[in-house]
Amino acid sequence: MFELTGKTALITGACGTLGPVFANALAEFGANIVLCDIKPNSAEILAQTITERFGVRAIGIECDISDKEAVAAMTQQVVGSFGTVNILLNNAANNMPDAKEYFSRFEDYSLKEWRRVLSVDLDGMFLVAQAVGDVMANSECGGSIIQTASVYASYASDNRIYEGANFNGVAINNPAVYSAGKAGVLGLTRWLATYWADRGVRVNALLPGGVEAGQNSEFKSRYGARVPMGRMAQKQEIAGAVIWLASDASSYVTGQNIFVDGGLSAW
Repeated sequence: MFELTGKTALITGACGTLGPVFANALAEFGANIVLCDIKPNSAEILAQTITERFGVRAIGIECDISDKEAVAAMTQQVVGSFGTVNILLNNAANNMPDAKEYFSRFEDYSLKEWRRVLSVDLDGMFLVAQAVGDVMANSECGGSIIQTASVYASYASDNRIYEGANFNGVAINNPAVYSAGKAGVLGLTRWLATYWADRGVRVNALLPGGVEAGQNSEFKSRYGARVPMGRMAQKQEIAGAVIWLASDASSYVTGQNIFVDGGLSAW
């Protein structure tokens, strides 16, 4: 039921925090991989590595998912190369060019930064789902769309865990724009799930909890203390849910929010 051989998986944000882990996991189960990222060289290098390791077809494509024309061109290129798309991992998020601005206090947050973040975190999700979902809905085999959200799409963060926390030397928090954008992903997911259900397209959201990715030890300790399992997630621990949602093992699952959070949402 978990076999993906012969299927084509498109991953946006393929070179981000979780993208490479997802790409390797999907390739391990036999899927051909399209790595879509705004950083073309990184995507091409990752594609070559995946092909050499797993023997599947893998290509890298440069695409700014906040640009409708770029998304359309990317989708056409994928269809031209592989014939269709069976799995879409709608995973891209903003690339945070200015960490201090991104982590600004809510009272000082600029509308420009708010709109920049949402142009990727929500608008980009919409544009990619619109273009690729249309391909799936008009194919004989349908497909599975997996949209990366967050536990913070469903509830607010505990700001106490951010006291003294930093990421690469910058004080961090959970900006309101992040929660707002990810909450929008859940609404989009449910809407698309019912819209395309009769066309064989399943749409689900993946809600990871905190993943270790360069945070300082104080933050990891505070976060772990809030989680029943007592720690943050390792990147590879999120990938199993992706394989399940991508495969026929979840063939009767659509419109769902899948938490992978060590039990945080169960408190």
